[in-house]
Amino acid sequence: MSVRTVCTLPDGRDIETIEIEAGGLSARVLTLGAIVQDLRLDGVDHPLVLGSPCVEDYLGPTRYFGAIAGRFANRIGGGRFHLDGKEYSTDRNFIGRHTLHGGHDGAALQNWRIASVAPDKVSLRLHLPDGHMGFPGNLHVQADIGLTVDSLIIGITAETDAATPCSFAHHGYFDLDGGGDIRKHSLMIHAETYLPTDDELIPTGRIAPVAETPFDFRDLRRIGSAGYDHNFCLSDRQQPLRPVALLVGESGLGMQVETTACGLQLYDGAGIKSVAGLEGRIYGPWAGVALETQHWPDAPNRPGFPPAILRPEDRYSETTIYRFIQ
Repeated sequence: MSVRTVCTLPDGRDIETIEIEAGGLSARVLTLGAIVQDLRLDGVDHPLVLGSPCVEDYLGPTRYFGAIAGRFANRIGGGRFHLDGKEYSTDRNFIGRHTLHGGHDGAALQNWRIASVAPDKVSLRLHLPDGHMGFPGNLHVQADIGLTVDSLIIGITAETDAATPCSFAHHGYFDLDGGGDIRKHSLMIHAETYLPTDDELIPTGRIAPVAETPFDFRDLRRIGSAGYDHNFCLSDRQQPLRPVALLVGESGLGMQVETTACGLQLYDGAGIKSVAGLEGRIYGPWAGVALETQHWPDAPNRPGFPPAILRPEDRYSETTIYRFIQ
């Protein structure tokens, strides 16, 4: 376990890095965005995640890599929603029309505060003030990032003083083979339905069956090049922690995803631009796959979707485990 200041950003913020380990698994975590910058497993000669050695790159070309996205992960169509009889306009940082991951200055761009550190775990806290990126409510968030001998565990809790959309997702990109192309990785997702989107990646409102479509991952199969940036509907409400997906590299290394969340966003990384990564690697399209557990996208505008509004009398709490299988 170690904690040190790794850099000072141009705006004067000091970014710290925390190194944790448990058994054969080790991770490096940044206070910027609660980013898992690096993740290593004994016996595997490459990083399990995409990351950047340059912290400043997380403000630009590697934005969201390994970060906690929120206060509402994924997209809110039109950058607006109605809540308790009032319309709210949120930051339209996606093609100038929609809100993505809480706006241009969302949780992934914030410098979280270290609350506690143990050899195998770090707890980070963040306050998003009322009106931040257009969202109502003072939101107090804690991210607990921990390791076991074979698992990365992400637990996120939040409380608010006013009703607000709330959904956080770990936006890690995984490459189990270290080959820079995940299209030959195999994937299984325990979902009978998914959310079709329009040309701007906003859900249409339809909940569609995966059967007889390229979205059918009920049996383990290769990811391929069909193009995925879609939510898979795991359930219609939060559930006890359960397995929801399995990713397997050509090397045979596997990763089981377990979560309490009702949605899983599969993004195949097709839009990743050429950028310098860990160990001198150059990442490009399909360099990593994101499996983001979340509330369903655009839920504040979709009464038929599982509700994603946090109220003062409630507490947001979600847990996701990425369990590696050798």
